[in-house]
Amino acid sequence: MGEVPTERAAAAFLAASIPAIRTELDRGSYYGWFAVSGGEQVIAGVGAHVKATLPRMGADGLHVFSTAVPLVVNVYTEPNWRKRGLATALMRTLMQWAREQSFDRVVLHASDHARSLYASLGFVPSNEMRWRLA
Repeated sequence: MGEVPTERAAAAFLAASIPAIRTELDRGSYYGWFAVSGGEQVIAGVGAHVKATLPRMGADGLHVFSTAVPLVVNVYTEPNWRKRGLATALMRTLMQWAREQSFDRVVLHASDHARSLYASLGFVPSNEMRWRLA
């Protein structure tokens, strides 16, 4: 989402991400899906980091849910493969998985250029705000 400004920062981010994702995979709290080209190259991907939450009211205002919530992360398509529906297909796969797992919701933080994709899939803006410590 444009938050890795240099190659050095990208290398540090990758070095920190590999063991963290491996840990979450081992815990069963990270799931990922890939689109692979005919040459067996990963060309797009999406992940879900399933996080425990406190109880909350369901969308109907009547039911209480205390299940974990999948946070969509690591949505990416290689530049040469963009605008071909790969992100949409991967998101639909993730959404179907979430239904099968009986989650009551899926959340994500959308970049400005991806909002229309998520809106077309039924995601709606929420009231989340963020404060970053300096």
